[in-house]
Amino acid sequence: MCSAEMDGTHPSKDRFSGKKKVGIMGGTFDPIHYAHLALGECARVQLALDEVWFMPAKDPYFKKKKNVTPEKLRAEMTSLAVSDREGFKMSDFELLREGETYTAETLEKLDELYPDIHFFFIIGSDSMYQIDTWWHPEVIMRLATLVVAEREYPERKRSFMEQVRYLEDRFGADIRVLDFVESDISSTMIRGMVARDEDISDLVPKEVALYIKDNGLYK
Repeated sequence: MCSAEMDGTHPSKDRFSGKKKVGIMGGTFDPIHYAHLALGECARVQLALDEVWFMPAKDPYFKKKKNVTPEKLRAEMTSLAVSDREGFKMSDFELLREGETYTAETLEKLDELYPDIHFFFIIGSDSMYQIDTWWHPEVIMRLATLVVAEREYPERKRSFMEQVRYLEDRFGADIRVLDFVESDISSTMIRGMVARDEDISDLVPKEVALYIKDNGLYK
């Protein structure tokens, strides 16, 4: 659920004034589902973004020991999910890079290639609690506005807003908090349901459900 109003922590801080505003939704998207799309739409509406780019990860270093679906299939599912949605596009930017991909490097390259765009990095609060342990978090928060949707995260040491203030104070982060009620859909849940031959038609776009079936994924 998404309100049309935004609870931004910096309502007047527009260092990106005059630039095109593009949101980045990164992730494995294995598979992409309605919760991903709802979060992207919420950010697009509340922040008046020109576009939201759904950017599948090529080689997610934090999932090295997990069985991740080949990138081509994840990219095709993502493309099917966003193709007819206003302001959404699938970006293969990370897929075209070699080796492991890190958010800081991605943002540096995007900043070089698109000087007329200001990027908004859309994450859940679980990522917000971990982002200071990522590779060069100071680069991430220098180059992009963080857009955060609150979700349950039991391992937290601070409250949600305490973590927002911590990142602002430590890194000078520009953080916008979405008015967004997250659903309990997860890719892990969907993969398990497919393996048990359960219906996923309410969880993913019909094109994605058909793609999963036709390609025998998650069995």
